[in-house]
Amino acid sequence: MSASDTPVGHGLNPSQKEAVLYLNGPCLVLAGAGSGKTRVITQKIAYLLRECGYMGRNVAALTFTNKAAREMAERVKTLVDPKLAKGLTISTFHALGVRFLREEAAHAGLKPQFSILDSDDAMGIIQELLATTDRGRLREVQSIISLWKNQLVSPDQAANLARTPTEVEAVQVYRSYAATLAAYQAVDFDDLIRLPTEVLERDEAVRTRWQNRIRYLLVDEYQDTNACQYRLVQLLTGMRAMFTAVGDDDQAIYAWRGATVENLGKLTTDYPQLKLIKLEQNYRSAQRILAAANSVIAHNPKLFDKKLWSDLGVGEPITVTAMDGDEQEAENVAMQISASRFERRAQWKDYAILYRSNHQSRVLEQALRNLKIPYTISGGQSFFDKAEVRDILAYLRLVANDEDDPAFIRAATTPRRGIGQSTLQTLGQYASSRGLSLLAAVSEAGLESQLAARQLEPLRTFAEFIRRIQWRAGRGAPQAQRGGDVVAAEPAGAILDDLLGAIQYERYLYDTLEERPAQTRWQNVLELTSWLKRKAEEDGYTLFELVQHVALITMLESGDDEEPDAVKLSTLHASKGLEYPHVYLAGVEDGLLPHLGKDDEDTGDAAHAAQALAVRIQEERRLMYVGITRAQRSLHLSWCKKRRRAREDIVREPSRFIEEMGLGSVKVAEDEATKAMSPKQRLDMLKALLNKGS
Repeated sequence: MSASDTPVGHGLNPSQKEAVLYLNGPCLVLAGAGSGKTRVITQKIAYLLRECGYMGRNVAALTFTNKAAREMAERVKTLVDPKLAKGLTISTFHALGVRFLREEAAHAGLKPQFSILDSDDAMGIIQELLATTDRGRLREVQSIISLWKNQLVSPDQAANLARTPTEVEAVQVYRSYAATLAAYQAVDFDDLIRLPTEVLERDEAVRTRWQNRIRYLLVDEYQDTNACQYRLVQLLTGMRAMFTAVGDDDQAIYAWRGATVENLGKLTTDYPQLKLIKLEQNYRSAQRILAAANSVIAHNPKLFDKKLWSDLGVGEPITVTAMDGDEQEAENVAMQISASRFERRAQWKDYAILYRSNHQSRVLEQALRNLKIPYTISGGQSFFDKAEVRDILAYLRLVANDEDDPAFIRAATTPRRGIGQSTLQTLGQYASSRGLSLLAAVSEAGLESQLAARQLEPLRTFAEFIRRIQWRAGRGAPQAQRGGDVVAAEPAGAILDDLLGAIQYERYLYDTLEERPAQTRWQNVLELTSWLKRKAEEDGYTLFELVQHVALITMLESGDDEEPDAVKLSTLHASKGLEYPHVYLAGVEDGLLPHLGKDDEDTGDAAHAAQALAVRIQEERRLMYVGITRAQRSLHLSWCKKRRRAREDIVREPSRFIEEMGLGSVKVAEDEATKAMSPKQRLDMLKALLNKGS
């Protein structure tokens, strides 16, 4: 019997089965950590297609990450005949938004080949508008604008809501930023949800068309939806309200980016006929770990009451270790992992070290390297995300594709060459009216009536430079192609070297940055170009093939399914949805976990400040819950009595969450024998232990 012949619901527990089979209206599945929610969603898709007569093209499942969407699609393949699944949508919210806008571009006031700006491109525009290099200020303004868009707040509405000086400043930037995007015929990441929602809201014909297309909708991680996504789901499902939302209020950890856990509670009031089903059996963790998780989360106000349980046995005791400082903590964790792997005959990938903030990883990495322990980091920055790498790739993208407007904007303004925001805005409006790319519009005679000669000259110089590179890369000049001439491409390596020299990128780095960061960034550029040259030589790639290859790598980079045998280092946020046999949670101290950042800008309202702090602690508690429930068999917490920050030692207290987990009476481990040793002595001791055992 093939997988697609297996009866739907086979192997499900009663609650899971009820969630799969319920089709009498809206359904909310409260899925605790490790309770098999992906299984429920994929089995429900199979049920709709195989037994309920739904066509693949009329069913959509939405989630938040490409990885989750891929995993879901893979599972559905094993459950459903490909013919039945034809046209099925399993994607992220943003991918659905792109598809919607490509189809309905005219209704959204966009040309069909509109550009999508990533966060970095958008930051460049905001930086130009704010005229500052203060990264903190830029990020704060970008974040405020993003939150407004996620709440469907227009620039005019934002002007009435702005309370703090930063918000007032953000309103001005928001207006100009929106005008700039419109001129470029571009959208940012938040617009991919906001614009479809606004189009569906105001255009009945479009709304009816999409409601007829999506007859059943499934939404994963519902607690992570923002106001805009909630409204999008409502508009797509309409009066029929045939949807299943799967979520867990205890794992809502994204309030800082606009997600609102209240969306789960809102469903119960907006849909009085809502069916509520709880998944409380956990298939991941030993009971001791679940007891600690239940205990800590019980200190939060409850939207819905649920309690995880498991029949995987009691499990190992949870350990708590107090350390003098973060270096000792890191060494101790590394030594424990090395010894545990040896004793358990385990693999490195069975271990994860989780922490609250990115800055904690440096000392942990050092300790793992000292012991030659392989590791990977998630939640860190990818090489291809570095600004200097993206700068160089923008030139290559534009050389390979005239239509790549975001690449044009980035390359034309980095390094600076006298092309300002107002020039680009005028060019964008002209290109949009003529239905052209920015690069093509530069050479149009009509542009001369829109721009002064001093604005036009640097634009045309830049465009000619790009055309020359394209010619050398084998694209040929238009007249040569019309004459049927074949233009031989020069080697990619030679073009790359000349490109870097011509734009004087090294000089630009040293002119705009301090020596150390300039040096680091230039090294990254050299690493990129030497890798590109090697690739071109080994595989015989032209510059265009090279650019396509890089685009594919950067798209797929985060989706590498081959999990290396290495310890996983991860922030708590980036660990959500993952699981490991053995988890080490570092830095479990008040001030770090819970993280107590700077309070909201002081409004002089003590009650407001107290309320904001209480809400933040609740979110941090959910983050702790997520960390605890990553562990399958063993969980180890550590905290430091002092932690080094900005060249001074700050005295720390153990996190309140340790006591809330029910571990207040657990004996805190402090290894007096190794405490007095130097780091080198501790390393030597461990090596001797390992050699003796091997």
